[in-house]
Order: sequence, then structure tokens, then C-alpha cells
Amino acid sequence: MATSANPTRDDFAALLDQTLGGAESFEGRVVIGTVTGIENDLAIIDVGLKSEGRVPLREFAAPGQPAELKVGDEVEVYVDRVENANGEAMLSRDRARREAAWDKLELEFSQGNRVEGVIFGRVKGGFTVDLSGAVAFLPGSQVDIRPVRDVQPLMDLPQPFQILKMDRKRGNIVVSRRAVLEENRAEQRSGLIQSLAEGQVIDGVVKNITDYGAFVDLGGIDGLLHVTDLSYKRVNHPSEVLNIGDTVKVQIIRINRDTQRISLGMKQLESDPWDGAGSKYPIGAKLSGRVTNITEYGAFVELEAGIEGLVHVSEMSWTKKNVHPGKIVSTSQEVEVVVLEVDQDKRRISLGLKQAQQNPWEAFAAAHPVGTEVEGEVKNATEFGLFIGLDGDVDGMVHMSDIAWGISGEDALNLHRKGETVKAVVLAIEPDKERISLGMKQLERGGVATGAAATPGGAGSRVNKNEVVTVTVLEVRDAGLEVQVGDDGATGFIKRTDLGRDRDEQRPERFQVGQKFDAMVTGLDRSKKPTFSVKAMQIAEEKQAVAQYGSSDSGASLGDILGEALKAREEKK
Repeated sequence: MATSANPTRDDFAALLDQTLGGAESFEGRVVIGTVTGIENDLAIIDVGLKSEGRVPLREFAAPGQPAELKVGDEVEVYVDRVENANGEAMLSRDRARREAAWDKLELEFSQGNRVEGVIFGRVKGGFTVDLSGAVAFLPGSQVDIRPVRDVQPLMDLPQPFQILKMDRKRGNIVVSRRAVLEENRAEQRSGLIQSLAEGQVIDGVVKNITDYGAFVDLGGIDGLLHVTDLSYKRVNHPSEVLNIGDTVKVQIIRINRDTQRISLGMKQLESDPWDGAGSKYPIGAKLSGRVTNITEYGAFVELEAGIEGLVHVSEMSWTKKNVHPGKIVSTSQEVEVVVLEVDQDKRRISLGLKQAQQNPWEAFAAAHPVGTEVEGEVKNATEFGLFIGLDGDVDGMVHMSDIAWGISGEDALNLHRKGETVKAVVLAIEPDKERISLGMKQLERGGVATGAAATPGGAGSRVNKNEVVTVTVLEVRDAGLEVQVGDDGATGFIKRTDLGRDRDEQRPERFQVGQKFDAMVTGLDRSKKPTFSVKAMQIAEEKQAVAQYGSSDSGASLGDILGEALKAREEKK
């Protein structure tokens, strides 16, 4: 194609069309143009097309900065259309920057590199970030390691970001500032942890407090100060000793370089109170202490700051057995204890609470020697005896054989009920075995007896079970007779049904006061008075007569047999 010596713009356009295959091939491309003028807020740019294009000046400005553009500057712009309805080229600086930025960002993303950006706006769920022309989304959770209440200081400030996700077709980019901070912190922690050593003493700032301890900032890396390492004395919660923001001196106990975990201690900087504990707390020493904790198996008593001993539940009371320690002592109560055992290696001290008090069985023995009469309430009835509550909150036991004369132990137990007040005599005391033996029948006068020994009240004051005695009628009642053995013996009662075998014999009105007759002693009633029975005597005599004088089977009548028995009885008298 021939050209003139002085080519015109049309000549240049024709040459360009020939070279590039037509002006339409400019569309969708980034080209270099020259600023030919600035009118108001628009920059006039010549990209070598038939007409120039106009681009807003704000597209040439960085976020938060004014546009620095002058005539003659060359700039990259994106050709959206070669010619619009007004015959002008449609250009975009933002689109050019965005296309260039996407190319660069894709390369950085593939290599895992950080990119620089500026937070310039707020949107739902996060913020917008300018990555040299490309707009990315920064989720609110990815702004910082910890939640940030005010993000304004971070706005319009160039800073590094990590690309998490890119989708060019949809124009989506997701970035994270938090990932960069965590990576930086990990690098700092790794460097700092290498400079620390176990046993080193270092200052730190209390950063957070939990139920199990406190996290202390050692200048870029946190260490855990466990509650058990705060002090030798008992600490229930770290807030009793520390506050957030306190500067504390700690010792590094352990360092795990693989997990980058550091264990700290404060009590290690103090003198150990357990040193020489064996000599400070000899066995048998009586001490004062404060109850610090109560469990199901006992109570912990603080003897001094950092030293606690355990009072086992079995060593808490002489008399209160199988009760919760909380019913004997309370937290913060001052108590006196006795040292029972010391194990300095295991840092254990066994204490006794009851040993600091007088043995109640010894006190009872001193106040109530053998033979003393006592009174108490029946606390419990067992299959072998009764437990009686005595002075000093101790119990004494009445064996069933010592409850009453003349009846079996089982029958004697049935005479008494729990809660009943009774009297007894002290038979024996064994303080070392915590045992007191009592007797009740030894106080009875005129009770039924099983042996020949006399009881208080004289030989005539006692009767024997199953013995036939002569009684005198003292009172006639509808229910039976009140009778007395001899003239001054035991008094008792004969029920209506026990006055004879036949119905006619069971009428109390056939007896008179002062009348004497024979009856058999059958046992004791609830008031421990003997009970008598004519009927039982008659039955016993019949059995004895049959056995001694023959049976009705031998041809003798029952009348003959009884007649012989009565005759022999009269002769004996």
C-alpha cells in the first residue's frame, strides 16, 4: 500500500487495520494510550483509533489517594468498544488494571505467595480489598487472629494478604489477613521457643484465666501456668491469685518443641514447705489447722501454707460412724488434730481429729465404774441384745441373756422396743474395744429366775419359770386375778382363760380376795411381772400323772390315774 510523505490520521488507521487485522481486534485487549488532555474529571486518551476515549480520573487514583495524571503520560487501558454511539472509543483504566492484576494474582496464587492489598470498603459478612486493581473479598473471620471490634485503623493501609480462593470466570477472589498473621506468629514462636530453656526464669503477662490455670504471654508465645503450679498452698481458682494483665515472674518447667507447648510454674520459685516436714510434724504431735476441703472419704486440714494433711473419715469421731465428713466439720473451720503418719517422699500427712479429744469410753469408765446403775434409751434391738444410749454419746449393750430372769433371750428381747427408756447396771467396760456391757435383770426385784442364785430383795423375792407356787388373790377383775406369791413375794396376773381348763372354772367371780391356791409360773409380761396359770399347772400335772401312774390304754381310767396322783401329792405334803 502506497502512503503519502505526510501521512494523515486516516492513513495511520488504515495502516493499523492492515497490521492488526482491523480496529475491531482492539476490543477486549489492554493497550497503551497517551493522555492528550484533561477535562473536568475526565482524561482524554489516544490509543491510535479513529477517535479518542474518555476515562474518569478516579480510575487512575489509588484507594484513598488523588489521581496524579498529566498530559503526555502513557497509561494502560482496556478497550471495551472501538466506537460507541458518540463515535468515541470506550476505554477503562479499572478494567485494564483488573486484567493485569488477575494475571499476576493467578501466578502468585499458584506459587502460594502473599499479595499486597488495601482494605477499602465494608460489605455484608466482611470487607473489600483492592489487590492492585482486582477486588477481593475478606471475610470478617479472616481479618485477625482474634475478633476485631474496630477495623477502621486497618482501612486504606497497604498490607499483605494470603489468597484462599480464586475463580476468574466468576470474578471471585477470597483473601485472608489472619493466615498471614498466624504464619508470622508461628515463625516468631519457633524462633522464640528455640531461645528458651527448661528451668529458665522469665517475666510474662497474664493473658487469659481459665478454671484450670492461666495463659501467660512470654513475648510472642504463650505458656500455661497450671493451677497446681501457682502456689504450694491450695488454690481453688487461679483468679484467687492472678488478674488479667498482671506481670508475673515464672519458671519454665517443660518445653515441648514439637507441639510448641510450654508449661510454667510460680511455686517453683518459692521454698518448698515440705522440706523437713518429718521433723516439723512428729507423730503424736497435737496441732491446730484449718479445714480447706471436704470429700466423701475425709477432710483436708491445712497445717501451714502449702502443707495439708488428710483426716480420714474413720479418724474423725469416736462415736459418729458411717456419716459424711461434712456433718462433722465445715470448710474454713479451725480444728485440733493429732499427727498419725508422715510420708515426706509422697508429701502426705495422716491426721486424726478424734485423737485430739478424750476417748468417751475412758471418760464413761471414770464416771461410771462397774456396778453403777445407769438409765438410757433403747437405740437399737438386734438378734443378740439391746443397745442403750448412755452419757457421753456412747452406747452400751445388754446381751439378751441379761435382760430378764426366767425366760429365753428371744422372749426377753420381745419385751422391749426402740425408743423405750430403761435402767441397767454396768457389768464391764473395755475402752480399747469401745465396748460397755450392761445388765437389766440384775436390777430386778421379784423377777422370774432361772437359777438358784438370789437376786436383790432376798431369797423369797424370786420365783422360777414352770415352778408351781401358792398364790394369794389380791384383786378380782373381769379379765382375771391379781395375785401374790406368799405374803410378800412377787405379784402377777392370771388371765381369765388361765384360771382352769373348763369354762366353769374360768369365772373370776368364783374367787375371793385373800383366797389361796396353786398356780404355775409361765413367764413375764411387758412390765416384767410374772404371769401365772392354773390351766398350765393342770395340764402339766395330767401329763406327769399319765407318765407316772399309767395311761388310759392300760385299762385305767383318767379319773383313776388322777386320783392316784392327787393321793400321792397329799401324802407328799
